[in-house]
Amino acid sequence: MTTALGIDFGTSGARAIAIDPEGKILATARRPLHQPDQPQEWAATLRALILDIPSAIRQQIQRIAIDATSSTVFLCNAQGQPCSPVLLYNDDRAQDHVQTLRQILTTEHLVLSATSSLVKLLWLQTHYPRGNAVLVHQADWLAFLLHGQLGISDWHNALKLGYDPAKEAYPDWFRHPTLTPLQPLLPKVVPPGTVLGKVTATDLGLSPNCEVCAGTTDSIAAFLASGASEVGEAVTSLGSTLVLKLLSASRVEDLRAGIYSHRLGDRWLVGGASNCGAAILAQFFTPEELERLSAEMDVSQPTGLDYYPLLKRGERFPINDPHLEPRLEPRPADPRRFLQGLLESLSRIEAQGYAQLQRLGASPLKRVWTAGGGAHNPAWLALRQQHLGVPVAISPYTEAAYGTARLAQGQLNSGTTAPEFPASAD
Repeated sequence: MTTALGIDFGTSGARAIAIDPEGKILATARRPLHQPDQPQEWAATLRALILDIPSAIRQQIQRIAIDATSSTVFLCNAQGQPCSPVLLYNDDRAQDHVQTLRQILTTEHLVLSATSSLVKLLWLQTHYPRGNAVLVHQADWLAFLLHGQLGISDWHNALKLGYDPAKEAYPDWFRHPTLTPLQPLLPKVVPPGTVLGKVTATDLGLSPNCEVCAGTTDSIAAFLASGASEVGEAVTSLGSTLVLKLLSASRVEDLRAGIYSHRLGDRWLVGGASNCGAAILAQFFTPEELERLSAEMDVSQPTGLDYYPLLKRGERFPINDPHLEPRLEPRPADPRRFLQGLLESLSRIEAQGYAQLQRLGASPLKRVWTAGGGAHNPAWLALRQQHLGVPVAISPYTEAAYGTARLAQGQLNSGTTAPEFPASAD
């Protein structure tokens, strides 16, 4: 095992976490990002983050990996200099090109979205044609700044570019005449965590033997941070929405419902997201009320309330119905009972989500780690365990940068540094 540095780039800030071979955090650094679409600021922030790590620890770092937002892409010239605007993960200006792809692909595919990397590449190639350009994802380019090799991506970032991680190749439909001009722009794709080379920068105070690894996306890094490593383990993020990720022996896809799989070593991370989540709680309760009412709750006594607590019409998972209306009635006069009914309903939807993944072919659920703001509500935790019927606990680590450091250590397919699941959760 190695001492590793994980670096996470989000839209509003970036963070670095150095960990020792046993997974103990040695140092952290955080920097804001004021212009999330400016590579020059990324480069300055990357350098600052590394220099913020104490010198003695910096010299111990043996491997570095970087994660960033999925489908944040742009074109670079042969020297690695940006030669197009950055299209952020949620940029949908290329939606006209979705129809171009629909004429080529006969079935639903992850790339058939206005925000996919491939649709953005079509737009970039149309508006910024360059003879020597290459498409880079944000994580690809940041790693390039450290190891100096342009045009390398990873399975996770390249998934929305159309890359097939099962076959470890771009699909045959890239030979279609419409897509043939894109082929010179496509990056080479390697497994996340692959050692790409040694750090070439000599002014960062790093060991000359420090290696840079292929990275990942921010959401996968957050899963890796949890320490979940066995088939059947899952991570639920209780944020504004419910995001479910289950480690499975088999690949599962239902793109109409937003369900798809990332390859993790020889296994698959199957994900789905409900539009329901903690955002509905904030609509009715202050943080202080949530804490007080949850503490007064008797979760052993079900309310019998059956809500579907959407903020607005439309759901994809576990029910795929764009017209599904919120269901928040009847509302009892007792706010504690109303809150319990909401938490029960959210717990039921989470259980339905994992059941749906298993019906589609994912491995059976064994245990669930929890991340996000809602993870620290003990009443919700107890209700979720009732509905899920498996051990549930709070993830000891949730920072994406921690997960990326684990990736750099080679933990993608190994659970040697996974935390012990709390015995009390059984």
